[in-house]
Amino acid sequence: QVQLVESGGGLVQPGGSLKLTCVASGSAGEAYVMGWYRQVPGKQREFVASITSGGNAGYADSVKGRFTMSRDNAKKTVYLQMTDLKLEDTAIYYCNAMGPAQVPWGQGTQVTVSS
Repeated sequence: QVQLVESGGGLVQPGGSLKLTCVASGSAGEAYVMGWYRQVPGKQREFVASITSGGNAGYADSVKGRFTMSRDNAKKTVYLQMTDLKLEDTAIYYCNAMGPAQVPWGQGTQVTVSS
């Protein structure tokens, strides 16, 4: 079974940067479209970014121009480079495949943007 482990979160000031990493173990397929999502307690999980196996990325309007998603298929790893972080980016960040290929969610990684 595929397991997802996110890391790289932390506390950062507004305008700062962080790079998140998500590693998939088990029988994760390289062909899956992968996504980053985030959730604030009490709110629904929301889409942040996605990337195809060929490296084409898409972003939510709220992060476009500030976040960059990438992947290393050989390492079964996806990344989310976050720059110019804003207070409203504070959330737990998760990765997962998109659509019917989704697997059980990992623990996520907390990103806190605060001055």
